[in-house]
Formats: sequence, structure tokens, C-alpha cells
Amino acid sequence: MGSWLPWGSLSLILLVLLQTMLHSSSGCFVEERAALLDIRSSLLRTRSMLAPVSWGEDGDDCCSWERVKCNNGTQRVSHLNLSSVYVTIDADDCWSLNLTVFSTFHELQYLDLSYNPACLLSLQGLVRLSKLRYLDLSGTLLGGGFLAFIGKIVSLEVLALNDNEMNASFPATAVENLRNLRQLNMSWNGFNGNLPGSLFALPHLKILDLSGNEFGGSIPGSLFLGPISLEVLDLSHNRLNGTLPVRAFENIRSLNLGDNQFSGSLPVSLFALPRLKSLDLSDNNFEGRFPINLSSGPVPLEVLHLENNKLSGPLPTEQEFVNLQKLRELYLSSNRFSGSIPTFLLLLPHIERLNLSTNFLGGQIPTNRSFNLSPSLKSLWFSQNNLTGKFSFIWLGNLRKLEVIDLSGNSNLVVIVNIPGWTPMFQLKQLLLSGCDLDKNIIVEPYFLRTQRHLEVLDLSNNNLSGSMPNWLFTKESTLQELHLGNNSLTGTLGPIWHTQSFLKIIRIHMNHVEGQLPTNIGSLFPMLSVLDFSSNNISGHIPPSLCEMRQMDILDLSNNKLSGEVPACVFSSCTGVFRVSNNKLGGQIFAGVNSQINTNELYLDRNKFEGTIPQNLSGYASVMDLHDNKLSGRLSASLWNLSSLAVLSLAGNRITGKIHQKICGIIGILLLDLSSNNLTGPLPNCSFIVLSFLNLSGNSLSETSLKDRLLQTCANSCT
Repeated sequence: MGSWLPWGSLSLILLVLLQTMLHSSSGCFVEERAALLDIRSSLLRTRSMLAPVSWGEDGDDCCSWERVKCNNGTQRVSHLNLSSVYVTIDADDCWSLNLTVFSTFHELQYLDLSYNPACLLSLQGLVRLSKLRYLDLSGTLLGGGFLAFIGKIVSLEVLALNDNEMNASFPATAVENLRNLRQLNMSWNGFNGNLPGSLFALPHLKILDLSGNEFGGSIPGSLFLGPISLEVLDLSHNRLNGTLPVRAFENIRSLNLGDNQFSGSLPVSLFALPRLKSLDLSDNNFEGRFPINLSSGPVPLEVLHLENNKLSGPLPTEQEFVNLQKLRELYLSSNRFSGSIPTFLLLLPHIERLNLSTNFLGGQIPTNRSFNLSPSLKSLWFSQNNLTGKFSFIWLGNLRKLEVIDLSGNSNLVVIVNIPGWTPMFQLKQLLLSGCDLDKNIIVEPYFLRTQRHLEVLDLSNNNLSGSMPNWLFTKESTLQELHLGNNSLTGTLGPIWHTQSFLKIIRIHMNHVEGQLPTNIGSLFPMLSVLDFSSNNISGHIPPSLCEMRQMDILDLSNNKLSGEVPACVFSSCTGVFRVSNNKLGGQIFAGVNSQINTNELYLDRNKFEGTIPQNLSGYASVMDLHDNKLSGRLSASLWNLSSLAVLSLAGNRITGKIHQKICGIIGILLLDLSSNNLTGPLPNCSFIVLSFLNLSGNSLSETSLKDRLLQTCANSCT
């Protein structure tokens, strides 16, 4: 017997089937496609360089468009990834997007609008999205007033609001209705006041990141009778203090409280938490001994950060460490630990990274050829201690995974590196041996160095090493990023170099005896260089213009050499940090005749032969300008006082004439002013609010006026 349906029900079914057929013929719903095209149009109107221009050009099926994902069953848009689609040339522009456009997407579950600087918009258009589970508004600069709207999207499970400008106290009721929330990221804002207890009370919240704010007070875990649900908690880079509520952390797997203001002794119970795998208490004021774990069995702790505290006393014994056998990473640097390095730390079965740098540890490094060091070791940092005795690299022979060795700053530690005929099984990425008792022939006879083909950082500074500049390091296959050879006795020249060093960012070869000229193509040889320090050598010749090809140059120091000729004008715009050529034989027009913008923050051109007048139209953000002991002449340019960021200005020992203009009063941040030994005349300006640490106007013909009543109200250290 067939079933019977009333005509009205049959009509409804037919209508639904017809709508489904119409929508499926185009692949997605018409109104959702139109909404996506509206979003695209708003981006094109504002000339965004990353607008999804393919939308609408790849057919009518918006489910196949980039950044869009649809529900396979309903063909409704379920995911929209619009992260970083608004990028313009003008950094001050913002995206004026009406968020009501998203109310069209009835089945939207995932929405990523991160890192699109948005104008102030209402989030009301998102409140009606009843299926929205994931919302990322990171880097949209929304401000704190939008928390009330976000708290109405009760379906949310993952919410990211990091990198915004929410610089206010956190309203306790803002998220209390988000009972489904599993992850919340509000890091790197400006929240202040106390941590809201409502966050810790959310029943399903597993991951909470509030790092990089200005929260103060204590962690409100003491408000709860039992453990909170959180498994990952990051409160680093705040101003928290008080007692740690350890009993509330029983479910925590990762806890980061670094860079706060906690003090006192480390609670031993923290190291016995049953699920804790990663603990970061670095950059606080904890003191006392390393906590002794008295738990009855092993704990799962794998990563422990205690660096930059005030911990002291001897390192723990093997018996005290028995429950921490799963440690992979241990960071104890920058404390006050004393005594010797316990042998067992190097034998922990899973240890990969061990950092004991910058303490007061002494004695020998406890290893020799017969020791079976943990084969998982990757990094050993023992720098800046008082270690003594001998340490041979051959003792590390079985460490196939070793990548980093840092023994710097142990002047009484004899380090044996050159072992003829020995090829280690490891390939280091970082080798730091500054200021050790190192074999002086490590460069002359580089048995070991030639075996290390993957080095990224090499520091052999402060060792009085002999030999010629090791240009053989600059191979075609070189992966070097940093080369530190300062304060040695190296000779020879920089060159010839046959291969471009595309990875090299830092070269420091100061205080040696290197001579010759800088390569004319130095800019193309080191295109990524940001720091070049060749000071205190015997370099001669001219400064090659190709230096300006280094577009990332931040520090260029060629002082105390024998350079001559003129400084290429482009240097003053290409080097943005520190440019130092003090004590050479450079000459020509000061600033190479540049009459406008100077991009360099600190300029040291002193003790040379620069001549001419100071340009009339100077501008820029220079904070230090040292031009003393040159041959400058002409009237003192009033444009100097347009450099409002000046903190240090020295023009001493030149032939400058004229008056000190009243505009100097606009540089309220100046601390050091030396105009001595020139030919300045006239009265001093009346700058009642300038406070100097050093002032020298001697050796001029200025009018006799009380300095205290004129240019200077308070001179803290020295005035002449």
C-alpha cells in the first residue's frame, strides 16, 4: 500500500529540490558568491596588493575559489581565510570593511581576518553567525571596545585577538559567556590591571595565551578549590608576582611564566606536577638553590627554563635529579650557581640542549674519551664561567647530533681542537670559542675547521690568533651567517674572494693587523651584510661605493685605519644605524655634499680631514653626530637644529664661525654639546629647559653671559 502525502507537503519538497538543483548547478549559493565579490571589491577600491583577483574569474563556483572552502553536503561557505589580504603602499591606510557582509554566510565555521589593519568597524555582523567556531582577528588593531561584541559569539571555540591595541584593563564579563571556548590568544596587547578570574573558570578552555601584556598582581588560581582545565598557559612578558597556585596546575602540560616579577624560592611542588612537560620561569627574581624534587616517581618534565634569575649554590646531585630523567632541554644560564658541573647532566638519557653559561662554575668539564655521553646531545653552552683544565673535542667523538658548542669566556680552559687525522662525526652549526686558552694555530693549521662544512656562526675572537685572514672560509658552499675574529693578530688582506656569500650577515674583524684595500665589489660579495666591523686595522685606499649595495647595513665601522679619499654620498642614506670612520685620512666635503636627508642614526666622522661648510638643509633622525677635529669652516648652520633627535653633537676643533641660533632650544633631548675650539661669536640663546650632562664652549669668542642664565640651567657632570 503506497504512502500518501498532502499536496502542500509535496509542493514543499519539490521546492526544496528545485532550489538545491539551482544552487548545485552553479556550485555555490548566489548570495554568498555576491558577498565574496563585495569583499573583493572593497579590497580593490583601496588598492590592496593582495586582493584575491581570481574571485569571479575562475567561474561561478565560489567553492573552488582561493581562500574559500564549502561544506561538501550543503555547498554553503564554511571556511574563509582572509589573512593578510589588505596590503597597501601607505602603511597608515586601513581596510573599511562592513562586517555585516559576513551575515550572509549562515554556515560559516572558520573566519580568519588576521593582519588586516581595519578601520573602526562594528562586529555586530558576526554576532548572528551561530555556527562560527574559529575567529582570528589578530593584528587588526581593533582596540579594546570590541570585547563586548565578541563575547556574544557564544559558539566560538577558538579565538585569536593577539597583536592588537587593547591597552586597558580586561573587563571580567567580556568572555564569561564563551562557554565553548577551547583556545584563546590575546597576547601582545596592552592589557593592564589584574588577571580576570573569569578566564580561568571557562570549563573547556585548554589553551590560554596572555603573554606580552602589562597584567600585574597574582595568578587567580587560588580562587578555585580544584585544578583548572587549562593544559597550556602562557603568561610571560607581564608584571605578575605573588605566590604560584601550584595546586591549580595539575592539568597543565606547558606553563610559561617567563619575564615577570616573581621572587622567592622556587616551589618544589611545581616540579612534581603529573602532566607538566614544559616549564619556563626565566627572567624573574627567583633565588635560592635548585629545587630538590621529592616526588615518589618520575615526572614527565622535558623542557626547563630557569635562566636569568638569582639562583645560587651548587647544581643538584644525581640523587636529587633522579625524577627528572626525561629532560631534553635544561637552561640554567645567567644565575649564580657555583661549584663544578655534575657529570650526570651530560649523561641524562634524553638530554639534547644543556645551557650552563654565565654562572660561577669552576673546575674541569667532566668528560674524557672513555665517557659515553648522551648520544642525543645537540647543544652545549658553558660560556662565561671559571672553567679550567683541558677540554679536547675528540672526547665528543660519538655525538653525531651535536650542533652547538659555546665555551667562550673561560680564559683558563685549554681547548684542544686541532687533532690531525681526526674527522668528527658531527657537523656544527655554531662554534663559539671566544676568550679561551685556544690553540693559536687553529687558523694556520685548520684541521678541524675544514671538517665543519655547515657552520653558521664562528666566533674565535679574543684569542691572539696568528695567521692570515682565513678567506678560505668564503667558499661557494659556505653557510656562514656570522664571523667573529676580532681582537687577534691576523694579518694579510680581505681577498681575493671568488664567491658571493649570500648568507653572511655579520663580519667582525676589528683589532687585528689586516692591511690592503677593501674589495671594490664588496657590496656584491656580501649582499646581506648588516654589520661590518673592520676597525683598528691597517686598511688603506678608498671606501668603495659598492658598500651601498648592502641594503640591510646597520653598523659600518671602519674607524682607526688608513683610509683616504671621500666617503661615497650613498653611505649616509644606506647605513641606517651606526657609521663610524673616526681617525682615518678621509677628506672632501662633509657628508659628501649631501644637502638633505641623513638616515644614519649615529655618525662618527671625527679626526679626519673633512672640509667645507655644514649643509644648509639637513634633515633626518640622527641622535649622535661627532665631527670634531676636522677642517670644517663657514657659518654654523641653523639646519643642525632641525635634527630634533640629537642627543650628542661635537664640532670641536674646527674653524666654524657665526652665532649659535635660537633654534637650538628646540632640541630638548640633547645631553652632550661640544662646540669648543672654533670661532663662534655672539650671545648664547636663552634655553631655560635644556639640561645637559656635558657642555664645552671654550676656545670661542662668545659674549660673556652667565651660562646658567642662558643656554644651560643644569649641567650635571661637566661644563666648560
